[in-house]
Amino acid sequence: MALVFEAETYEILGACFEVYREKGCGFLEDVYQECLEIEFEIRGIPFVVKPPLELEYKGRKLRKRYEPDFFCHGQVILEIKAAKSIDDSHRAQVMNYLHATKTRIGLLVNFGHYPKVQHERFIL
Repeated sequence: MALVFEAETYEILGACFEVYREKGCGFLEDVYQECLEIEFEIRGIPFVVKPPLELEYKGRKLRKRYEPDFFCHGQVILEIKAAKSIDDSHRAQVMNYLHATKTRIGLLVNFGHYPKVQHERFIL
């Protein structure tokens, strides 16, 4: 059984691994975000940085917008962290964003972990 958007998520994670290989852990999230923008451009991965996505509540649009760190390939939310480790609040954040935006695939990538980048894949 094939994974949903397998090739796209593989490309995105490959770029994340390269950023971690170059920078390691210990920087703020903004540094990793900027590095990923460069790496995505180099690899030809289509992305939008912090696109404002609409949210609803009981059929009404909210004024507040959600801005994921990246929206890649027009169908994958990428949320990045620079924390000691991924915890349940990070997982809940990604799942909430998937539900709220009706996006099927989310990636959670943590650059703050040593000795390697942590990543999890979420499917709605």
